[in-house]
Amino acid sequence: MTAEYTWDVFSTVDGYGSYAAGADWGAYWGRQGPELLARRVDVHAGAQRLVFGATTFRENARLLAAARAAGELDEWNVLSMRMPATVISSTLRDTLEWADATIVAGDGVGIVRRLKEESELPLRSPGSLSLNRSLLAAGLVDRLHLTVFPVVSGRTGTSPILRGVEDLQLELMQSRVLDGGTLDLVYRPRLR
Repeated sequence: MTAEYTWDVFSTVDGYGSYAAGADWGAYWGRQGPELLARRVDVHAGAQRLVFGATTFRENARLLAAARAAGELDEWNVLSMRMPATVISSTLRDTLEWADATIVAGDGVGIVRRLKEESELPLRSPGSLSLNRSLLAAGLVDRLHLTVFPVVSGRTGTSPILRGVEDLQLELMQSRVLDGGTLDLVYRPRLR
């Protein structure tokens, strides 16, 4: 059996995955509402294995550790931190207090191909843009879970999510509107 692989990514309407330091948008471009948080809890409630690239893992581990120290973890972050995680990195040596993280060095495409064959759990990769762009090109992403926030960050946006990917056709599998404007979309991607 092949485990399903979902790339889970947050975006602005104009396709950016983050914003420049000092842009003062607030969490999730200032659009973190109760429906978004409930949806994230729902997405993370089932047993899954998270897959990270090194940069996204470092950023998540640092932010979640700071939120935990301040007593400000959202329920979905708590669920995430309890999940087993595979971190693909040739430089990272420390799991940064992630309870069940394993660091694996090597080619991301080969590692994920093997994980899909061996994992008994579905795989979910939050962010990790460069890793998931290469996985899209290799045809290993089964679902693209795209959360689109109702903002345009053309001046302050960084990290264009789909920069340089191959042409894709997307089959819409699920859609909903959260908190009056955030789009929660799940697609099945296919190389064109």
